[in-house]
Order: sequence, then structure tokens, then C-alpha cells
Amino acid sequence: MQLTRFTDLGLRAMMQLAAGEADEQRITTGSIAAGANASENHIAKAVSRLAELGMVHARRGRSGGLTLTDEGRRATVGWLVRRLEGDREVIECGGESPCPLLPACRLRRALAEAKEAFYRELDRYTVGDLASEANLPLISLIPVSHG
Repeated sequence: MQLTRFTDLGLRAMMQLAAGEADEQRITTGSIAAGANASENHIAKAVSRLAELGMVHARRGRSGGLTLTDEGRRATVGWLVRRLEGDREVIECGGESPCPLLPACRLRRALAEAKEAFYRELDRYTVGDLASEANLPLISLIPVSHG
């Protein structure tokens, strides 16, 4: 199963927030974008969805930034991926040109069960688990002047 770029960026944002929190660093959408090699606009969309889900709190202004909420620290990776990906099927069997094998197909069910097994495995981990032991390399989040 391949995750969408949106989900990938959401997970990367959560991991950078967890790692930055451990190092007491201020995290912004710009710093996440630089660390994820993505546009700030794409990160902002992912962060907006994470805020809607109650995972992230955003503060505006000069001393603003992003922080994980208590729910964000406790959420499992499986729960988060389910919310970011939506409840899409692994393969599209219907649509404008439905598969002629659909009435007797067992593949669809097998893939649905495999998807749930994938999510159950991800439910064993929180974002904090992934960030805490890895010593994630963070880019310099606060510009340092060399004057």
C-alpha cells in the first residue's frame, strides 16, 4: 500500500514536531517544509488538517509556531494515517468502468483485510515512539547569524 504525499507530509510534520519538542525547539511550517523538502504551501495544508484533527496547535505571530497537543502525542500512527488517507479502497473496482469480475471477486475483500492489518500494525506506534529513539536530524530551526 502506498500512502499519499499528503499523508507522508502529515506524518513528517508530526515527527518533526515530536523531535523538536524533545529538543525544546520552535517549529514552524517553514522549518518543516525545509526538513521535508516540500513546499511551505503543501505543509500548511497538511498542518491545517492536523489542526482540524486536534493533533497540532498553531500560534501566529513573531513568537508563533506549532506544537503537538496532548491528543497528538497519544495518537497512534494507524489512527493518524486512517484520518489523513480517508477510507479509500486499495484498488478501485467500481466507478465508470467497473470490473466485470466484481460480483464474484475475492480480491477486493483480501485487499481490504490486508489494509486493516497494515493499520493495526501502525496502531502499535505513536508518533512520539517514532521520534523518541531515532534522534531525528533536525535542520536549524532558528536562523543563526554569523556576524
